[in-house]
Amino acid sequence: MLVKNWMSKDVITVNAEDSMQDAGCLLREHKINALPVMEKGSMVGIITDGDLKKASPSDATTLDMHELLFLISKIKVRDLMRAPVHTISPDYTVEEAAAILLEKKFSGLPVVDEKNQVVGIITRSDLFRVIITLTGLGKKGIQFAIRLKDKPGPIKEVRQLVHEYGGRIASILSSWDNAPPDRLNLYFRVYQIDRQKLPLLLDKIKEKGVLLYLVDHRENTRTIYVD
Repeated sequence: MLVKNWMSKDVITVNAEDSMQDAGCLLREHKINALPVMEKGSMVGIITDGDLKKASPSDATTLDMHELLFLISKIKVRDLMRAPVHTISPDYTVEEAAAILLEKKFSGLPVVDEKNQVVGIITRSDLFRVIITLTGLGKKGIQFAIRLKDKPGPIKEVRQLVHEYGGRIASILSSWDNAPPDRLNLYFRVYQIDRQKLPLLLDKIKEKGVLLYLVDHRENTRTIYVD
């Protein structure tokens, strides 16, 4: 899952000499929360919805509407933008992008190529799309978690069971977090399961390991087996 496959490629930018009001209009019009700031064809900063809100006059201000509009029109994007800009390569993974966004508390990261040209932007919203896709929520699939022995064989056996019951596996994620020693937590995303056969499949899966939970997005049901 590389950034280039999930980033927004139609990048909306703002000029450094544009007003704060111009930037706010672009954010609202395109329903985004970050704008790369350009000057003479190069990116010199980034401005977010949060930056504009911090610079906006307080509700307690004594200025009238005309004075407020005049003040906002005089504040330039370059006065509010963040620089230098943290960027990311299109060949980075979305997990790496998420780690940077979380650590730096950013809402988005400009994506630049080897020539330092802006080719996209990846935001928290893009990462949410990744999660929705992986969980099968959009296609109303099934997600289940199972704890298996951390050795070759068990994962293949569970996959074979899913296929035997007509299922199609979209993805398998694994983690050692919250698992006992020599155990591994596996998270399966599955489509095309006949719901009438699902109880039989679960009984077979339970023979391979400890079933942790099951979420059926089509039926909007969830069962927690192990807290």
